[in-house]
Amino acid sequence: MVRSLWTGASGMIGQQNNIDVISNNLANVNTHGYKKQRADFEDLIYQTVRTAGTPATEDTVVPVGIQMGHGVKLADTQRVFSQGSLQQTDVPTDIAIAGEGFFRIQMYDGSMAYTRNGNFKVDMDGRMVTSNGYWLLPDIMMPELFLPDSITVTKDGRVSVLIPRDGELVSVDVGRIELYRFPNPVGLTAVGENLFKPSGASGDAIPGIPGYEGMGTLEHRFLEMSNVAIVQEMVNLIVAQRAYEFNSRTIQTSDNMLGTATTLKR
Repeated sequence: MVRSLWTGASGMIGQQNNIDVISNNLANVNTHGYKKQRADFEDLIYQTVRTAGTPATEDTVVPVGIQMGHGVKLADTQRVFSQGSLQQTDVPTDIAIAGEGFFRIQMYDGSMAYTRNGNFKVDMDGRMVTSNGYWLLPDIMMPELFLPDSITVTKDGRVSVLIPRDGELVSVDVGRIELYRFPNPVGLTAVGENLFKPSGASGDAIPGIPGYEGMGTLEHRFLEMSNVAIVQEMVNLIVAQRAYEFNSRTIQTSDNMLGTATTLKR
């Protein structure tokens, strides 16, 4: 069978995977804290017809060998953790990270997850949580009778609110937000809901205070937008589409060649 049939098929499968990644990036263009993915490819195993260096005569060797490739495969989908643009929201519970770091989240089953999405809320118990009700850790607990619009978060993570006391408003510290980073953030496992979990490749979480020891700072009343560049993704989509068409053309050409071979004898 003509080798190019399978080679072209592997190219079409690879470009379909590429388009799947691009479409996910475009779908999340307005997802707060989303980090785009990139599809990386590698060539498949080669069939060595003649090895370079094979003796040609008693005094000479073959300078260049003959190797026939078998196509392409998806190597990985790497997450790109570049900084997204910051959008001012004027919502007192919105917090953006400018620089490195993740917020730590406790899920319903007690496991820990990490996110760049600072779209937090205050639940009925006064605890700062995500939109899905997961707790922000360390706990940030609001006191009774606090003024929701008075929440203040400094660049180094200190959280304070105003409460009425003896006929006047008093500022009260309610906690400090910590950030966490990883030796290899691209090794984190995305679990949806803007959350990541550590893996054997990411390493353990390293805690720190915002603004110190390489951690980013916090921007209060801001949200980090997706780092997806629409124009770049559209160009990548066009390239992937054309590559898919080129690979389909090699399959059609191989089929025509087989058709020509079958009609040699009439």
